[in-house]
Amino acid sequence: MELKERIIQEARTLFLKLGIRSVSMDEIATQLGISKKTLYQHFQDKDELVDLVLEGQICNMQSETRQTVESASNAIEEIFNTMDMMVKHSRNMNPVVIFDLQKYHFSSFQKFHAYQNDFLLTIISNNLKKGVEEGLYRSDIKINILAKFRLETLMMGFNMNAFPTEKFNVTEVSLVIIENFLYGLATEKGFNLIESYKNKRKENNNINQ
Repeated sequence: MELKERIIQEARTLFLKLGIRSVSMDEIATQLGISKKTLYQHFQDKDELVDLVLEGQICNMQSETRQTVESASNAIEEIFNTMDMMVKHSRNMNPVVIFDLQKYHFSSFQKFHAYQNDFLLTIISNNLKKGVEEGLYRSDIKINILAKFRLETLMMGFNMNAFPTEKFNVTEVSLVIIENFLYGLATEKGFNLIESYKNKRKENNNINQ
């Protein structure tokens, strides 16, 4: 692996674990056993490194999300697969990352925002349309409004003013929000399928404990 890629991977690990602001370029160099001078031969500054870490994250999330959509047999299974993906990623992510990105690296945050408003909004809208076609979501839902609403709630668990980390778990908040959103969409057929997937998840969790 090239040194530049190793630096990006190490920075990603540290940012997700500790937050972006609290990780200095010195600490990244120390973790890799290289000099700060060598680090700056590959990156102009921390802003550039943060930007490249984010670009890699967005690329990985897009790929994983597409696989999640393609592997699902229906719209509700797609949501449950997305919930599983969310649990996996949020488990290793410090909630302060989003706050740091927005406050201290705003140009990078704008790229993240664009990813949400382009890629994720399309994924959500397509899921809503698919659910209606399958008879799992109510036919009277306003897809353009609910897609935007769902997008706005995606990062709500990371809002430390609304859900301070000393009182709330980010993963639990996110799962409660998406589950209740899903129930609000469901037809009777959809409701029964949601209950079926929830029971399967409980059984799997009991087996893995």
